[in-house]
Amino acid sequence: MAGKKKQKQEVKIDMAQAIKDLAAEKGFSEDSVKVTIENALKMAYKKTYGKDYDNAVVEFAYDLSWVKIYSEKEVVASEDDVSDKVLEIALDDARKIDIECNVGDKIKVEEDPKSFDRSAVTVGKQTAHGELSESYRDNLYNQYKDYKGEIVIGYVQREYRRNVYVDLGKDGKVEGVLPARNQSPRETYEANDRIKALVEEVKKTNSGVQLVLSRTDKDLVRKIMEIQVPEISDHTVEINSIVRDAGSRTKIAVSSTRSDVDPVGACVGMKGVRIQNVIRELEGERIDVLEYSADPVQFIKNALSPAEVEKVFVRNEELKEALAVVKENQLSLAIGKGGQNVKLANRLCGWNIDVKTEEQVADMDLSEFSGTRAAAEELFSGSEEQEIRNVSELSEVDERVAKVLQNAGLDDLQKFEDAVSSGAIKDIEGLTEEDIEAVKTLVGDSVEFVGEAEQDTPSAEDAAGEYEEEEYFCPECGERITLDMTKCPKCGCEIEFEFEDEEE
Repeated sequence: MAGKKKQKQEVKIDMAQAIKDLAAEKGFSEDSVKVTIENALKMAYKKTYGKDYDNAVVEFAYDLSWVKIYSEKEVVASEDDVSDKVLEIALDDARKIDIECNVGDKIKVEEDPKSFDRSAVTVGKQTAHGELSESYRDNLYNQYKDYKGEIVIGYVQREYRRNVYVDLGKDGKVEGVLPARNQSPRETYEANDRIKALVEEVKKTNSGVQLVLSRTDKDLVRKIMEIQVPEISDHTVEINSIVRDAGSRTKIAVSSTRSDVDPVGACVGMKGVRIQNVIRELEGERIDVLEYSADPVQFIKNALSPAEVEKVFVRNEELKEALAVVKENQLSLAIGKGGQNVKLANRLCGWNIDVKTEEQVADMDLSEFSGTRAAAEELFSGSEEQEIRNVSELSEVDERVAKVLQNAGLDDLQKFEDAVSSGAIKDIEGLTEEDIEAVKTLVGDSVEFVGEAEQDTPSAEDAAGEYEEEEYFCPECGERITLDMTKCPKCGCEIEFEFEDEEE
């Protein structure tokens, strides 16, 4: 008997250890395992006695060394009073379990699971297994759901139906899959190849959790840039917009939160080291880094790089339609192979950009474009200088400053210069020293003053002097005459002098 007791004790210990091992291996809490076992036993109980019976009670030892299931029954006076053996028990039978019980008490009667219907036990086991599996998947999903949008590194395991399966080194609990749609067209994948990819989606599967990976997502470039460029990770440089034609070309618009940091230079790095590291990560994909601008005209110019844009006209600001004008030798560069460059620029800026040469625009009616008259004149004026008389005509002058000068009667360039020379400009309300300096710089860079002597027409005396230096002769006889004569002294012919305007 002693031997049998010892063997029974060993079985009980094995069950407790099995529960603990399961909890440790699958990451469950012991409480969740207990709940699953309890639900399985209750289901087997109901399958045996009927689904309407809800009087089963499951109890565990404090050390999980055993588990028991009871049916809770009401004590009735005698066997004749028992109307439902599942819910009631006679007093005599009840006192064999608890000597102190009385009629009307509730008593727990231990059930032997071996007596349950065999199919009921099978269903209970399947239910327990299903609940544990579902709990396992939920735990894994909660553990990895925040990986979405992050970069993971793994090794190629196999390829099946063009999908690449990746070992992520998570003890086999998590599987990575790179679908064909997310594979870069310039890349090939062999077994054991190292692969860095962005997590596009986290999915629960029958076997656990699957991370859907991507090598084509634009955010993959963003994450790699954050790793390679410290100024991006510390938010000194910001990526304002990024578009990608995976495997071919990416355009990135960046800006700086500090005036002393060049955002493009920070991304490119010394001798292009940083951007080359990013290009290598993308297997040679071309990357254009350009400066972002809040001014859509300037942003469009930058977005069409490496092409040089002469001018940008806005056709419809509401619909975001614009015309970019380039020189003939820049047209193919601006459009790009298969229209790729201009398409990426469209997506980067959020504008519909039409690219034309100067010759093509010369034959167009630009009246549909807003505010383009002065720009068009500037575009087609070539190298000819334009006459500017007022401060407000300077293209880069601040509108507020120009308005203040107009109200003060100093819009005229010469009057502005005189006010600056005399110091009177400082008395104008609404102008700061920075405003004055900014206008002075614009005037100095954009305007060349022409001397008054070069502009004035000759005086009447000078004109008379010029006329007196010339000789005049009578049209009839050829006698020499002067400007003060009305008749020829030789033939008496009447004389009238007429002078043509030289400007005509």
